Amino acid sequence: MFDAIRNKSRILMGVLVVLIIPSFVLFGVDGYNNRAERGAVVAKIADFEITQQQWDARHQQEVDRIRASMPNLDPKMLGSDEARYASLERMVDERLVAVASEKQLLVTSDQRLANYLKQDPSIASLRGPDGKLDMDRYRQLAASQGMTPEMLEAQVRRDLSGKQVMSALQASAMASQLQSDLALQAFLQRREIQIQRFSPADFVSKVQPQDAELEQFYQSRSERFRSTESADVEFLVLDAATLAKNIHLPEQDIKSYYEQNIQRLSGQEQRRASHILINAPKDAPAAERDKARNKVEGLLASVRKEPKSFADLARKNSDDPGSARNGGDLEFFAKGAMVKAFEDAAFALKKGEISAVVESEFGFHIIQLTDIKAPMTPSLEVMRPQLEADLRQQQSKRQFAELAETFSNSVYEQADTLTPIAEKLRLQVQQVKGVSRIPSASIQGVLANPKILEALFSEESISKRRNTAAIELGNNTLVSARLISYKPSALRPFADVKDQVRTEFVLEQAMVLAKAEGQARLAEWQKQPDLARVGPALIVSRDQTQGQAQKLVDAVLRTDPSSMPSLVGVDFGAMGYALVRVNKVVPRELSSPQQKAQTLNQFQRLLVGAESAAYMAHLRAQFKVQILAPKPKPTALAAS
Repeated sequence: MFDAIRNKSRILMGVLVVLIIPSFVLFGVDGYNNRAERGAVVAKIADFEITQQQWDARHQQEVDRIRASMPNLDPKMLGSDEARYASLERMVDERLVAVASEKQLLVTSDQRLANYLKQDPSIASLRGPDGKLDMDRYRQLAASQGMTPEMLEAQVRRDLSGKQVMSALQASAMASQLQSDLALQAFLQRREIQIQRFSPADFVSKVQPQDAELEQFYQSRSERFRSTESADVEFLVLDAATLAKNIHLPEQDIKSYYEQNIQRLSGQEQRRASHILINAPKDAPAAERDKARNKVEGLLASVRKEPKSFADLARKNSDDPGSARNGGDLEFFAKGAMVKAFEDAAFALKKGEISAVVESEFGFHIIQLTDIKAPMTPSLEVMRPQLEADLRQQQSKRQFAELAETFSNSVYEQADTLTPIAEKLRLQVQQVKGVSRIPSASIQGVLANPKILEALFSEESISKRRNTAAIELGNNTLVSARLISYKPSALRPFADVKDQVRTEFVLEQAMVLAKAEGQARLAEWQKQPDLARVGPALIVSRDQTQGQAQKLVDAVLRTDPSSMPSLVGVDFGAMGYALVRVNKVVPRELSSPQQKAQTLNQFQRLLVGAESAAYMAHLRAQFKVQILAPKPKPTALAAS
């Protein structure tokens, strides 16, 4: 809803980082909890509550939307607890804005709602040539979002009211060039540095472990050496795409469908016309309109007397500059391209005929129909592939709707096998070995879906080996699966993983030695700076890191300018240790006027985002927002 709150800046995000809330992540896992927990309250906003079930449903909608727009997305991207929590926070903020708009009496009138819907491109496209809304397609649009038209309009009304909560605040946030320059001077400060690195690879040869050390390492870090939980799985898929392949289409059905749709397949008739326009807006004074009408009637008399003079009269008299230079020619057009009065007149004429005076919102027209292009009708054989595909799709969807309940009931009623329902519906039971709880690159298709995996590896599925419930994956697809065999995670014997233990032990000890060497040199060089052996000088800043890790750049920029040159140590863990000599602050290059305007605009957006975030925090406190679901700890990847 509020793009300004979520907007990311490429360069200036750090300026107000203490004020700006993180962008909401759009990816998430399905995360269905146990049925007993579905009714639990996970958040409260004033007197309004969000339940586990609502959270699950909202999260699934987001996942489905992402999958539809990014079908090749790695399923692992949908497994983040942080992302799932973000969807809850998004729900909370949307509801919070709705509550605030109600309390502040920011109501969206029927007229404003109607105007908005009229201008919305997705709804405008549903209007026919006569300007009327196609209600069937409108209902389909609402249904595609899981709503009725009334629900859709109520949602739009809430959104419009909610926008009023933030619009005044966002419009009032102003930044000066001086503020922008001062912030950039601090944020994008440049510093000259020299680096000496201590890599673990340089210390590997110094680590000579004994078997006793390896066994102790193995015992102390046993979780690293456990086998992956896995299972052999069988599953059944009911989907419209598979049903479509098995549908036989009688030739008569194809011919009938062709004949029923021949008009749609043929396209529209097109007409070519020329016109003479005399401008006369409807709000013009009556005398001006009478003058225009008299002129056009005189021209009409002339062209009726001498039809061949039409083009010349159009060039000399028409107020439509686009067509006048071409003798009034408007090229070919179909229904819906012209205003209604003009269209009605043009499509009522025969080729070569000249109309009476036609009044439209632009003024007065004389129309001459110069050509008619009949729609081309493709043959049955040309259209056969499309017709068969359309018929199969229609019939497969109907079959899916008819069989979905049978499928869902059968996998539940005969919970210890998938064979009977497969035979009944003529489906194939498929098997895959070595499936793990976390989606892996080697497993494709439905078993890479987090929702299926969560159901398969639930406690009930593992202990009782029952079919999962029929799980809907969208696009007219239902899946049920069951475990054939299950291998829990277990500590692998030391003998089997000894080589892995040795590799990890040596790497860990090499990291320790690299860090120790770096810290020793840091202490030595701080006492005797002349002994420091560092690399060539380079200049770094937040926007020009020169390929250096962000951790190093941050450490450099935290160094007190008054104590330069100075040494700072940076621990990179598995990547080793680095000593950095920070020599001096380097003045920023002067920005061009165009760059200054661009950065001012970016700073303005950040300021708007910061003030919006601060106001949202105020609203959370005012309406006593409580998020009862525990906030997940950031993963190592997210933290970095």
